[in-house]
Amino acid sequence: MKDRKIRWLFFSGVLLTSLLAVTSQARARRDILIGGGAVTGVYYQVALQTCAIANKYAADALNCVGRPALGSVFNINAVDRGLLDFGVCQSDRNYQAWNGEGEWQGKSKKNLRSVFSMHPEFLYLMVRKDAGIQSVMDLKGKRVNIGNPGSGQRGMALDVLRIYGMDPDRDIQAEGMQQSEASRALIDKKVDAFFYSVGLGASAIEEPATSVSADLISINSAEVKKFVAAKPYYVMARIPAGSYKGVQRDTETYAVKATLVASAGASDETVYAFTRVIFEHLEELKKAHAAFRTLSPPDMLKGLTAPLHPGAARYYRERGWM
Repeated sequence: MKDRKIRWLFFSGVLLTSLLAVTSQARARRDILIGGGAVTGVYYQVALQTCAIANKYAADALNCVGRPALGSVFNINAVDRGLLDFGVCQSDRNYQAWNGEGEWQGKSKKNLRSVFSMHPEFLYLMVRKDAGIQSVMDLKGKRVNIGNPGSGQRGMALDVLRIYGMDPDRDIQAEGMQQSEASRALIDKKVDAFFYSVGLGASAIEEPATSVSADLISINSAEVKKFVAAKPYYVMARIPAGSYKGVQRDTETYAVKATLVASAGASDETVYAFTRVIFEHLEELKKAHAAFRTLSPPDMLKGLTAPLHPGAARYYRERGWM
């Protein structure tokens, strides 16, 4: 009887110690929620693949979940309100939010902080070849998806239409679909064209390119080049010939950088741990998606408008990058 009591006390102590250890470990792990974009876009892959790296190599410290979301404007606002820990946004939206422009006119998001940049995002104008569209001006009278409200691509599409002297309410039949719907709509002949800002290799471009006879239209007028030159977050860029089925010539357009942002209120330790694990395993991240292949630390510290988050800045100082 005495032996059984001693044995029970021993195993009870072991169990209690184990439970306390598990509880302590659970408390030590920090949950991270990252907002991306449409499931067919590269923003979602940024959220998904960075979380995969964090969970694989820093599982003792981080529990990361990448989710689809509604795009740049939504992600910035959600980060600002504490609904997301990190959000992916276009570099132009980062600039506008910090400076109180665009959707944030007079309401600058001074709690916004940059973490790092990702891939360049080309502004695509994809059309059905049977729609007879060979230039931006040929969009007049056509059914064109300009992006869902709150997305960065919608703002870029509206800029292009304005530069070319077109009114989306009068000159085109504008649609406001999310990109997963728009890609399908082009295949199903429900739209003639769509604008989309995304990196190379996105399924939102590859799927319609392989499903129907489609083309990419250059966005490269003198007025566009002047517009780009005046914006610190834009660059003229070329989508290489052969990147997509049926497009055997370079397509000139402009691009932004995908940017990961956080709130100033995000824990320095959490941002530091996340930043460190991503850069320590950057080669693995580069293999996760075609758009990530050219990532490099110097480029990932460019195009950041809002100030660096202290946690990220700490890591960059340790590496001698700033």
